Amino acid sequence: MKRLAGLSALALIISSTSGCGWIWGPEGYFRDRGSDYLQAQQTAPMQLPSDVSTSKRLDPLLPIPRNVADDTVKGEYIVPRPQPLGSVADASDYTLQKSGDARWVMAQHAPAEVWPVAMQFFQDNGFRIDEQRPQTGEFTTSWQRSDELSASMAKRLGSVGSADNETRVRVRIEPGVQRNTSEVYVVSAERPVGSTSSVDFTNRSVNTSLDAALVDEMLASMSRSAEKGGSVSLLAARDFDTPSRVSLTEDGSGNVVLNLGEDLDRAWSSVGRALEQGEWRVEDINRSLGLYYINLAEKAEKKNDEPGFFGKLFGSAPAKEEIEARAERYQVRLSKVGDNVQVTVEKDINTVAPPEVARKVLTVIQDNLG
Repeated sequence: MKRLAGLSALALIISSTSGCGWIWGPEGYFRDRGSDYLQAQQTAPMQLPSDVSTSKRLDPLLPIPRNVADDTVKGEYIVPRPQPLGSVADASDYTLQKSGDARWVMAQHAPAEVWPVAMQFFQDNGFRIDEQRPQTGEFTTSWQRSDELSASMAKRLGSVGSADNETRVRVRIEPGVQRNTSEVYVVSAERPVGSTSSVDFTNRSVNTSLDAALVDEMLASMSRSAEKGGSVSLLAARDFDTPSRVSLTEDGSGNVVLNLGEDLDRAWSSVGRALEQGEWRVEDINRSLGLYYINLAEKAEKKNDEPGFFGKLFGSAPAKEEIEARAERYQVRLSKVGDNVQVTVEKDINTVAPPEVARKVLTVIQDNLG
């Protein structure tokens, strides 16, 4: 019956393209009624019966705006297009955030995408990367004098630092409050030139002017890159939150467990990316409980993967009842255990998944983490 209705609709569309004015023409059934209101006539105000002693003022429910055509205008009236927003600051990929003396960059990208962009900025300005810890979202530079950096960076830092000191920088990229956003923090350390003493980074900035200058320069560079459509290294993005240690084992009860050697924030990000590459659908998430809800019976949703016109016309999409009838829903749980994170698969909060299902899901996650 649905197919017959689809064919009938298709026949109607084909017939309409052959010049049937009674359907689409000015007097047709499907004519454009956008200007009908111009022919409306004004009527007298509503009058209440004379025996009503008190009354409340009646205001029009749908008042006519003052900037539309009046009743003297004849013919078609073209509705003006809406004006663009005056400010696009909030749409920027990278913005500066402040809280007291602290300054950091807010990025509208996942940490894995921001990592190579931040690395590129420091390398382009002459900083030597000393240590990289993608699993924790941190990298540090070597001890360097200002004259070892690029001319523009040396000039910028020379106005806020001392020529008698050498500088080292630690950059930390954390997941933002909203999904697929990041916060980039920069902290510097200084020591006299020629000194070999160890100077640890502190959680709070020691030279706020120096750190602010680095953040400002990094923000400007990232914004220019975004405006030019700069791309990120897919290899660096892939390696960003790859756990340092991954093992598939069994717990004391014989349940399959995936152990990740990283903190919970990084594990949440990396497991989420791994799940999205699987042959199932991620239907929902609960970050506070550390849960991903998956449906093994449905394929992963692809961006821009919507049925075309004829697909919708002939009802190719399955009905909701059909999806519910074949659903195979499980939840993937992330739990902090000591310095590691354990990933398990459950049927629900009280029931573990069958061993073959848990091993299948966790093995795919493990394979997609690399």
